[in-house]
Amino acid sequence: MPNVQAAGATGRPGRGRRLSTSLADINVVPLIDVMLVLLIIFMITAPMIQRGVDVRLPVAARTNQISGERIFITIPITYRQNRTVYLGDEAIRLDILQERVRQKMEQATEKKVYLRGDGGVQYQELMDVFDRLKAAGVADVGLVAKLPEQR
Repeated sequence: MPNVQAAGATGRPGRGRRLSTSLADINVVPLIDVMLVLLIIFMITAPMIQRGVDVRLPVAARTNQISGERIFITIPITYRQNRTVYLGDEAIRLDILQERVRQKMEQATEKKVYLRGDGGVQYQELMDVFDRLKAAGVADVGLVAKLPEQR
């Protein structure tokens, strides 16, 4: 039987029309490499970014361990300049401290607040914050201190 080519076919006998297939797959190996490098960068830089408030706590010979719900008010040494205290990790002005503590106390089962003050804070400044806490309805205010260094 003679070899008959179909109309529109190429000049090659015996082969029909060739269908071209494209690669629809994404090469994920470079993507994984980039993601691992970014993960390592974030793992290294994350501890450097997180920073708390620097407070030198006063030393007391007899202190108790704090248990239960903890609401901390921190008075940094910069309190004299800007009248700012920290409710947890949030910096707030003294004039709105009373309202913010009242909002926190509505959700708390125990009405206790722990007051951390820098060793350089004056007693009157500590009492100003103490009075605001009592006006907000705090039943107990605890003063946080650290134990003396063991020698």
